[in-house]
Amino acid sequence: MRAARMHDYKQPLQIDEVPVPEPGPGDVLVKVRATGMCRSDFQLLDGYFPIDLTFPYIPGHEIAGQVARLGADVPTSTGLAEGDMVVVHPAWGDGTCRQCHEGNEQLCTGSGGWIGFGPPGGFAEYVVAPGRHLIRIDPGTGLRPEYLAPLVDAGLTPYRGMKKLRATGRLGPGRTVVVSGIGGLGSYGVQYARLLGDGATVVAFSRSDDKLAVARQNGADHTVNTRGKVPDQVRAELAELTGRGEIDGALDCSGAPQSLELNAALLAAEGSLVSVGLMGRRVEFPVFPFVSGERTFSGSFWGNHNDLTEVLALAGQGRVKHTVTPIELDDINDRLDALVRGDVIGRQVVVFG
Repeated sequence: MRAARMHDYKQPLQIDEVPVPEPGPGDVLVKVRATGMCRSDFQLLDGYFPIDLTFPYIPGHEIAGQVARLGADVPTSTGLAEGDMVVVHPAWGDGTCRQCHEGNEQLCTGSGGWIGFGPPGGFAEYVVAPGRHLIRIDPGTGLRPEYLAPLVDAGLTPYRGMKKLRATGRLGPGRTVVVSGIGGLGSYGVQYARLLGDGATVVAFSRSDDKLAVARQNGADHTVNTRGKVPDQVRAELAELTGRGEIDGALDCSGAPQSLELNAALLAAEGSLVSVGLMGRRVEFPVFPFVSGERTFSGSFWGNHNDLTEVLALAGQGRVKHTVTPIELDDINDRLDALVRGDVIGRQVVVFG
């Protein structure tokens, strides 16, 4: 099979011919039909994550494909059969730690991992995954692989983050929720703010007018281009748009320090900021406003199996829009460069024949 492989950090991926992997007894061989391209794929290549990889290595964690072969011990209760369309839930916990027992395998503190960041990923024509981490897609949904693949991260991660914001009780009528960073995650995040916001006013922040146009198409009530603006300028623009210069909740999909600091500066008393992005390494917030106003900041990482089934259900009902650009495996390095430059709107997806 053909695969895009890392041969070292900070080096371009190489397109290699490699053997098709053999599934173990509890595994499934998946014919990959589409794999989303995430900024974290570039960060993996760049050495951002504290992960020890054995080279050469195949990245790619947003995977949709078809069952090619079932391992002998894959239980019939999975309902899987050859030819079924599936997505791969990427978080593979070890099943023994507290987080796994809670159902949050993406937070495994034991020996678990994530496909594309340890187990070989989906920038290849075939991939092996444990049967229990595959979710069968009802063919009646009509969802194509290039739309399914991004849902396992770009569509999943902001969904869990928005659920956390809703759980704080800071959304609803008369409230303002901001989705900041309208890239692969943020284009979905705006939709979840509309679906889960209980009537809150939805505002999108971005440094790109083209990406803000996507946010409006996806349900944002207002948009603000934050490029070159200090918090007081954004506050004044918010007040003109919404009648208030502060926000009750923010879902930060970039993780850039400037973005997080801006959202924190705009939080109303009892406001909540949830970050799902990972562009930076550290951020500083003033302590007194957070303590005296009982503001909160929290991280939200990926999503669990049930979160993903909920996202797939919404997509299957036609309640989720997709902004997808199909690409070919041979163009993967050029398209990674475009992603890093910020030239990509929505999600790029490697599509296999």
